Amino acid sequence: MIADGTAHIRIARPSRDLAAAERFWADGLGLTVLYRHEPAPGAPPGEHALLMLGQPDAAWHLELVHDARSPVEPRPTVEDLLVIYLGGEVPGDLVLRLENHGGRRVLSHNPYLEEWGVTIEDPDGYRLVLSTRTWSNRQPR
Repeated sequence: MIADGTAHIRIARPSRDLAAAERFWADGLGLTVLYRHEPAPGAPPGEHALLMLGQPDAAWHLELVHDARSPVEPRPTVEDLLVIYLGGEVPGDLVLRLENHGGRRVLSHNPYLEEWGVTIEDPDGYRLVLSTRTWSNRQPR
């Protein structure tokens, strides 16, 4: 089966600190906590804490995991991006709120993204790009 336009997408990443990640993604960006799981004391090895964020009506969500017994260190590169197309100016108060909730504004590695948006690192070093552009599935030929 081929994934079509209705397929749900999960972006899964390790996190050092789910509370810090929640402050950035939920309190800073405004995503909704869709699901949360904390392993019970004495849970078997491999069971991890989980935080799912997104919007209830969206066909995607961001899943952040942390295994306190065997943590996986996030290893983002400058090309590990989550790009959100705003279709207009990036609100300055949103950038400030993201910075106040653990984010750090950085220069984009890609000049195109730097010209058309704002890049902010989350507490784990992954990059969020708020683009002034509008996404279209009709690419120029």
